[in-house]
Amino acid sequence: MAIHARGDLEGSSELGKSKLALVGPGLVVAAAGVGSGDLVAALIVGADFGLVLIWAVILGAIIKYFLNEGVGRWYLATGQTILQGWRSLGRWVSGYYVLYVVLFGLIYGAAVTSACALFMSAMFPILPIWGWAIIHALAGLVVGWFGRYRKFERIMQVLVVVMFITVVGSALLVFPSIGGLVNGLIPRMPEGSFIQTLGLISGVGGAASIPYYCYWIREKGWRGSLWISVMRLDSAIAYIFTAIFCFSLIIVANEFLHGRGLTISGTEGLVTMANIYGERFGTVATWLLLIGFWSASFTSLLSAWNGLPYIFADFVQILKNKNSNKNISEKDPAFRAYLLWLTFPSMLFLFVNDPILLVFIGLAFSATILPFLAFTLMLLLNSKKVTEKYKNGVINNLILGAIVILFITLSVIELYHSLV
Repeated sequence: MAIHARGDLEGSSELGKSKLALVGPGLVVAAAGVGSGDLVAALIVGADFGLVLIWAVILGAIIKYFLNEGVGRWYLATGQTILQGWRSLGRWVSGYYVLYVVLFGLIYGAAVTSACALFMSAMFPILPIWGWAIIHALAGLVVGWFGRYRKFERIMQVLVVVMFITVVGSALLVFPSIGGLVNGLIPRMPEGSFIQTLGLISGVGGAASIPYYCYWIREKGWRGSLWISVMRLDSAIAYIFTAIFCFSLIIVANEFLHGRGLTISGTEGLVTMANIYGERFGTVATWLLLIGFWSASFTSLLSAWNGLPYIFADFVQILKNKNSNKNISEKDPAFRAYLLWLTFPSMLFLFVNDPILLVFIGLAFSATILPFLAFTLMLLLNSKKVTEKYKNGVINNLILGAIVILFITLSVIELYHSLV
C-alpha cells in the first residue's frame, strides 16, 4: 500500500506566495556541496583544458538536480525522511550510511576547518592555521547548537551572495569570448582528460550533502505533495547557481593558468590562484577571491554542522522505534552529541600528518555515496511506497541508472590503474 504524506493541505496559504520567495533549502544544499575540493577540481580542469569541459559542469549539475529532486520528492510524497526510506530497504542500508556519517565526521571536520583556516590565515596571518581551524570548528558548534533552521538558512544565504558576488564577479572581469563559451558546450573530451571529466561530472555540487535536504525542507514547513512544484524550482535554482559558480572558476583558471604551464593542487593552490589574480587586478581583487573561497568553504562547514546531526539524530530515533516524523530540534540529545563528536575529536587530526587507516576508510565510503544514493532512490521511487503520480519517470530512471554506471566505470578504471 502506498504511503501518503499527512498534511497535503498544510501550508496551502504559503503556496499562495511567489514560489521564488519560498526558495531556500536548495541553495543551502548547493552551497553545502561546493567545498574546497570542488573549487580545486574546477580550477584544475580550467588550467589543464581551458573552457572545453564546460559541458561537463552542466551535466554534473543536472545529475545533482535529479538526486536532490528525488530526495525531496520522496519526503513530500511519503512524509518520510530519506533515512526512513533506506531503513525500509533493510537495516543494513541506513546503517551503512550512518557508519559513513560517523567516520566522515571525524575526517571531514578536520579537512573543512583546515580549508577555512587556510583562507582566513592568508587574509589575517595573526594565528597559525590550526588556531583558525579550531575557531571555525567552534563557530560551527555555536551555530549548530543554538541556531534554529531559519537563522541557519539566513546565514547561508548571506554567504551564498558573498560567494556569488566575489567569484562570479572575478570571472566577469576576465570573461571570454562568446565563441569560446559556445565551444565549451559541445560534449567532447580532450586527450588525457577522461578521469578529470568524469571526476568533474560526479563532483560538481557534491552528493554527500543531498540527504540533508529532506530535513531542511521539513524545517522550512513544506508538507505534502502540493509542495513538489516549489521543491523542484528550489532544486533547479540551486544547481543553476552551482553551475554558474563552477563556470566562473573554470573561466578564471583558463585566463591565468591555461596554456602557461601553470597548475594548482590542493587547497593551498587556491591561495596561489588568488595571488596570481591579484597581480593583474590588485590587492582588492586578491581579497575578493579569498573571501569567495572562504565563504564556499565555510558554507560547507556550517551545513555539515547542521545536516549531519539531523541524520544521526534521525537514526537514533529509528533505533528507539520512536516517531521519526517528529521534527528533530537542535536540543535533541543525539543531535548535540553528534555536534560534539564532529567538533572536538576531529581537532586531533589537525595535529596529525598521516591519519592512516581512518582516512582511507572514510574516503572509500565517500566514493560510494553518489551511486548509493542513486541506486536507493531508484528502488524507493519505483516502489509501492509512493503513489503512481510521484514515481520516477523514464528520464529520472535513466539519469539515476547512468550515475550508477558512471561510478562502476570510475571504479574499473581506478582498479586497472592500480594493477598496471
